[in-house]
Amino acid sequence: MVAEKKYQIRRLLFIALLGMIVISIVLAAMRRGPWVIPEDAARRENPLRPSPNNLPAARGLYRENCVECHGDTGKGDGPKGRKLFTEPSDLTNTARVGSLTDGALFYEISEGRRPMPGFRTRMTEEQRWQLVLLMRSFSGASNLEKKKP
Repeated sequence: MVAEKKYQIRRLLFIALLGMIVISIVLAAMRRGPWVIPEDAARRENPLRPSPNNLPAARGLYRENCVECHGDTGKGDGPKGRKLFTEPSDLTNTARVGSLTDGALFYEISEGRRPMPGFRTRMTEEQRWQLVLLMRSFSGASNLEKKKP
């Protein structure tokens, strides 16, 4: 009887240890570190310029794909975004957006990062470049202010 109780206690301790390990792995996977943008991706230049066609097209794409998390004005305050374990980026943050190259922004849109999906296969290359232009308009960061890689 005593041996059986010791076995049950060991078994419970083992299950608790396994549970803590699983929780640690899940929390580590959810932790977001800084974006790691390959240099060649960061050096890419946007082939598009703000125009009567590009910004309205980007606004439509944004409404369809981004507004739920990033909000109507890009502040990261969309209804879905408030429920995520990681807050969506504030696209109006001039310091952050202005410090990134167009290529880096394009890379982030294309690749995504949990909980944001990647849009490489969901949008054309032109559509993703249009979203870069829209992000710059949200933050007021012009293409001239962007950081060189």
